[in-house]
Formats: sequence, structure tokens, C-alpha cells
Amino acid sequence: MPYASNEALPPGVRTHLPEHAQDIYRNAFNHAWERWGEDAMSHRIAWAAVKRSYVKSDGMWVPKGQPAAEPWAPGH
Repeated sequence: MPYASNEALPPGVRTHLPEHAQDIYRNAFNHAWERWGEDAMSHRIAWAAVKRSYVKSDGMWVPKGQPAAEPWAPGH
């Protein structure tokens, strides 16, 4: 099912990704869902979209090219 807002995303996505990455995830998931209608495939496509712009560094998702010393953390 498509997600109307970032607050509706799965907890693992909301708690681990910064807001902009959540937007990317939600938009990619919704687009994939409309095209394929399959939950598992839509989640894989959404994560692939996030990984084009973000990388996991020291356990945190950061924009590609951002120094590891400035990771995003929930609540920031």
C-alpha cells in the first residue's frame, strides 16, 4: 500500500533515515507500488533509490560525499 506521509513509513525506515532520505524512500515506494503492486519489490526499489543518494557511514545514513564526522541522528 502506498504511504501518504513519512509518518506512515515502516518504523525501521523512519528511525534510521534522515527526513530527505525518507522522502526519497516514500516517493520511490509509491511509484513502484503503482507500477508493480507488489510490496516486497516496492521496498527493494525504494531502498535502491535511497542508496543512490545516501550511504551508511558509522551506522548512520548520510548524504553521499558528506564527511562521516557529521552523521545524521534521530532528533537532529
